[in-house]
Amino acid sequence: MNVFVTGAGGFVGPHLVRALAARGHAAWGSGLEDAPPPVLAGDAAVARWTRWDVADEHDDAIAGVFADGGTGAVVHLAGQASAARSFEDPLGTMRVNLGGTMRLLEAARRASFRGPIVVVGSSEAYGVIPQGRPCDEDTPLAPVSPYGMSKAAADQATRVYASAYGLDARVARSFAHTGPGQAPAFALASWARQVAAFEAAAERGEPGPFRLQVGNLEPVRDYGDVRDVARAYALLAEKGEAGAAYNVATGTGRKLRDVVEALVARARVQVTVEEDASRLRPNDLKYLVGDPTRLTRATGWTPAIAFEDTLSALLDDARSARASLVEGGA
Repeated sequence: MNVFVTGAGGFVGPHLVRALAARGHAAWGSGLEDAPPPVLAGDAAVARWTRWDVADEHDDAIAGVFADGGTGAVVHLAGQASAARSFEDPLGTMRVNLGGTMRLLEAARRASFRGPIVVVGSSEAYGVIPQGRPCDEDTPLAPVSPYGMSKAAADQATRVYASAYGLDARVARSFAHTGPGQAPAFALASWARQVAAFEAAAERGEPGPFRLQVGNLEPVRDYGDVRDVARAYALLAEKGEAGAAYNVATGTGRKLRDVVEALVARARVQVTVEEDASRLRPNDLKYLVGDPTRLTRATGWTPAIAFEDTLSALLDDARSARASLVEGGA
């Protein structure tokens, strides 16, 4: 099956391409670039590429994806993925996340597309949930950030298009995930990049001190490995139910303070942790953990990668990125 992946050059995209290939599918990709970006090479290469700007209402390239009948399924990854950034640009976040999703769904409707569509949502759509109890998909959506609002709106739009127009569309409500390839705009990747920079400085003979800058470490989050998450999306493209929502979660909550301590313990130099006020959000959820039971029952998916291995892979990736910068003269 040919699976069209929007935003294929982002964090999850290359991992999804590999997950699809492992299940015998070919990935077609789209993004803002004229050609596939370097991350979509080797075992993450896409079979076909379409330049499509999800935020541009005048860009109708998506219509061509459905026109020739070769597309078997869609996984919609494209969007503005940072809750922190959404506070600075709420309108832009809504334009990309809700507007882009609706343009995709509308193009599918007009083409009478009947293949499965997986719209990737976010646990941020839930907002505040009771502490100590993982939420299931029946938990009301009550977002507290512009990002969560945009994802809740796209979530609802997807289910309306499924019920009103018969699209085989479903939502993956993804909880926090990390791993190789994540941009340093996100907390764990930022911490890993800082640690890698400290190690490189120590190798150059710099004595430190090495102070890791962090935001609020009190929240509890459900962190999965991006490779497990990509596998869940591939399975949902095969087995999900139209109009349904699925938590992509581990069911395990981790306080960010414990996570940063585990990452620092893997550092090759002595690191101290300091709070940076500029990294604090205006409205930070204290607890966000999901119950993945519905996803497991529908697809057989369970997390396969231990969190400790995820942290090691994240840090090794940051070290490799740092080494590449040095070799490139940066």
